[in-house]
Amino acid sequence: MEEILNYLAERIGIVSFLVGIIFTVTSIIMLRFPPKKINYFYGYRTTSSMKNQEIWDFSQKYSAVKMFQIGLFLLAVSFINLIVDINQEQATILGIALMILACIYMMIMTEKAIKMNFPNQ
Repeated sequence: MEEILNYLAERIGIVSFLVGIIFTVTSIIMLRFPPKKINYFYGYRTTSSMKNQEIWDFSQKYSAVKMFQIGLFLLAVSFINLIVDINQEQATILGIALMILACIYMMIMTEKAIKMNFPNQ
């Protein structure tokens, strides 16, 4: 068993794996305990999401779902090194790039959804 764990530890993209876990756990927390009122400390906070309570509630749920999807994607990508042989440095760079792109993707998709669902606001 120890050999298998050591093999996986050497072969997975650790950044993608850890960020995937963080995104997945955070999204579950956000889905179970969304921020009730508009605040500056907890939740998906942009100027468009903080315009009113209805938009706030929608953006919290939508961004949490997107974050969950991204977390699962990053977890899956972290095991790509089991198929394709890349070194740890390349895996780290890939993980950081994917993390940045994932955050940008989540924000763009959430903002588009806000504009589509609340066109007059």
